Amino acid sequence: MTPTTITGAIFAAVTDWSQPLLTYYDHATGERTELSGATLGNWAAKSANFFVDELGLGPGDEILVDLPEHWQTAAILLGAWWAGAHVRLPGPDGDTTAIDPTGLGAAITSAGRIDDHDDVDELLVASLDPFAMGVRDLPVGVTDFATAVRVHGDQYSPSQTPTGPVLDGESTDTVLAAARDAAGADDIVAGARVLSARPWHDSPGVIANLLAPLVVGASLVAVANPAEDRLAGVADTERATVSLN
Repeated sequence: MTPTTITGAIFAAVTDWSQPLLTYYDHATGERTELSGATLGNWAAKSANFFVDELGLGPGDEILVDLPEHWQTAAILLGAWWAGAHVRLPGPDGDTTAIDPTGLGAAITSAGRIDDHDDVDELLVASLDPFAMGVRDLPVGVTDFATAVRVHGDQYSPSQTPTGPVLDGESTDTVLAAARDAAGADDIVAGARVLSARPWHDSPGVIANLLAPLVVGASLVAVANPAEDRLAGVADTERATVSLN
């Protein structure tokens, strides 16, 4: 059976749910967070259940994800696609002015960018905390995503199939084909352990640098704010078989 969502395609490629699927480093903060396929799946399911059950979103509804590279960002993206939503991402320089806020079902951003989205009706803040702790002292009307999502279920099964765009105007099939092409261009195959210091906060980056390894059955070690002199050590520690800078 062909997966009907980007998230379904990624988890269909998992062969051992106990093994690391996404390992996240931030050289600026010292964070290292490792998520198995099961753990990432649980966070994606919680996100999808939140979007559907609490916000009433589904196929065709737009969600702006204005976040940096982080494991929480990955879980949010996978949850949004599982729910069938149309994910909108900022441009290469973080610009969101081309996105009509009145058409958004929700926007998710970091605490430091709240003021950039004061015209969005449903605004959520992701803490980007290593342990997904919540954000305190948010303005009235802004939801702490980590706290809100935590109470939702760890399993999700789509009730509807998205037929329209799912990522900045592109369909599921188009996004998956582009991700597989990108994996092929980087010689990424099933079972590979991919270390990548490449960015993935806009649409091309998400496709080539986040989705590409995962959709072909590889695991990803994503390094944010990379220190060039530390990457070789990370590659050795994580037993990377492919390194992308």
